[in-house]
Formats: sequence, C-alpha cells, structure tokens
Amino acid sequence: LSELEALMERMKRLQEDKEDEEASQEEMATRFEKEKKESLLVISGGICAFLVPFSFDDEIVSTDVSRYIEDPGFGYKDFARRGEDHLPTFRAQDYTWENHGFSLVNRLYSDIGHLLDEKFRMVYNLTYNTMATHEDVDTTTLRRALFNYVHCMYGIRYDDYDYGEVNQLLERSLKVYIKTVTCYPERTTKRMYDSYWRQFKHSEKVHVNLLLMEARMQAELLYALRAITRHLT
Repeated sequence: LSELEALMERMKRLQEDKEDEEASQEEMATRFEKEKKESLLVISGGICAFLVPFSFDDEIVSTDVSRYIEDPGFGYKDFARRGEDHLPTFRAQDYTWENHGFSLVNRLYSDIGHLLDEKFRMVYNLTYNTMATHEDVDTTTLRRALFNYVHCMYGIRYDDYDYGEVNQLLERSLKVYIKTVTCYPERTTKRMYDSYWRQFKHSEKVHVNLLLMEARMQAELLYALRAITRHLT
C-alpha cells in the first residue's frame, strides 16, 4: 500500500476497533505514559538511536534568532528529565481551556478569551474533508491525534482519549517534524517537510502546521493560567 492508503486503512481500522471494544481507563493511562516517555526521546532533527535509526542531522541549519528575542537563552525545554521514572502529568480534566482557562483569561483581558477560543476552534475544525486525492473523508481522528500529541509532549493528558491512536496514525518522520516545528521551529527544514505525507497537498500539510502551533499555544496557556488560578486562590 502507498503511504496514503496505509494511513486511511489504519484510520478505518481504528474506527472499527472503537465500535467493537473500547480500551479500559487503566489501559489508556498506560498508553499515555508510554507515549509521553517516548516523546521525550524524540529530538529535533532525529530520534534517539534505540528508538529508530532516523536522522536529519545533515539538514539542520544553525539559525541566529537572537535578534528576535530579548533573552538569547530563552527556548524550549522538556517538561521532565529523560530517564525519570515518574514524569509529571497535567490532567486536562482538572483544568480545561473550556471550563477554566477561557473564563480566567477573559477576566484578565476583556474579550480575549472569545478571540482565542474562536481561533482554536477554527483551526481544529478546518477541513476540506479530503486526504490527497480522496474526497468525503472524515479527518477528525487524524486531527485529534496531531493536537493531542503536541499536548502529550507537554505532559497534558485527556482521560477520554486513547493514545494508542497516536502511534498508529503518526509515523516516525512526522513525529520528528512535529517536535521540531513545535519546539524548535528555527531548525525546521524543507527535507523534514517533504519527508512525511508525500502524497498530500501543500494546503493539507500547512493545516498540520496551524494545528501544531495552536495546540502548543493552548498548552502553554493552560500551564500559565493554572498557575495564575492557584495564585489567586
């Protein structure tokens, strides 16, 4: 099968499996922990050798972004150290954007919550119902996997989501691309962009970038707004 056909087949199989039998809460928690730990091993430009022999190191360009920021040392850091047995988890059900973050940010800055919420929803729901040359395709499962994988990298877990879907829908090169774009955008190369979903249209791959950026922004807001809430109470 081509990359596209294989992906569509996995999406179909996931839907059928979900209808037949849902995973238990314990199993879904285990799958999240596994995915969370593996996401720490994914590095921009490649993946640690014992995971997969995959690397873009020869394509990485050192970009000077210091002129765009006041603190040259400011940058992304993993939410936990590699090798730790008990990695911290942000349970989304305890502090959600819809039930907590939205109302707080509106209190802090009038109406900004509505604008942010509209932006999140628009990007998340954006679809032509196509996958490359295929039409009338429900891409909800794929879009949710992309969004939730970014939150997983930030230690955020949704209790009602089966993270086994992430590994089935997002191939190795796409995970490398996701972490690079999300955490180290200045290191993104055309080769990384070209390496995944080769049969997809550029508009569809640009939509992936929009999803990644909005997922990252929402994750950062959740951490910041939860900290403000704890301070206020």
